[in-house]
Amino acid sequence: MGDVSIFLQHLTNGISLGSLYALIAIGYTMVYGILRLINFAHGDIFMLGVYLTFYGVIYTPLPWWLVFILAPL
Repeated sequence: MGDVSIFLQHLTNGISLGSLYALIAIGYTMVYGILRLINFAHGDIFMLGVYLTFYGVIYTPLPWWLVFILAPL
């Protein structure tokens, strides 16, 4: 029973990480397709959102789901 739960956890983690990579790649493709210019700040903006979400969850009394909604704004 433990092996199945570990497999499902790894499968979920892999799908989540793959979805994140796909989302970033689609963002690069859209910017390059429209502007014909590679936006090297794309990753910086992504990491800024991650840091804002992290600090919002850790240091504010707001619920985590509300921070996830407010951080991109």
